[in-house]
Amino acid sequence: MKHVVHHGLGLETAKKVADAAFASYQQRFSQYHPQARWVNDQRAEITFKVKGMALMGSLEVNERDIEMDLEVPFVLRPFKGKAIGLIEEEIKKWIDKAKSGQL
Repeated sequence: MKHVVHHGLGLETAKKVADAAFASYQQRFSQYHPQARWVNDQRAEITFKVKGMALMGSLEVNERDIEMDLEVPFVLRPFKGKAIGLIEEEIKKWIDKAKSGQL
């Protein structure tokens, strides 16, 4: 199930927001080894490591929204909501910065 964050910034700025948010997330939660790799102009593959297990997912950017999805092993399902929530928090922070001209 995808989680959607509305931004209303346009594609180019939204991609900058996604990059900045993920970079900030990488610094704050380096113990989870978060990685992102853009596979095309609108989609990045993301990974995290928790308790020796890899979580994989995607981040997709379009003109209006940033969509996140994580594939999580059953034993780590409680972590999924927390991870999505923390990523969303970073994205919203950077959306606000972009809207105020700080990006």
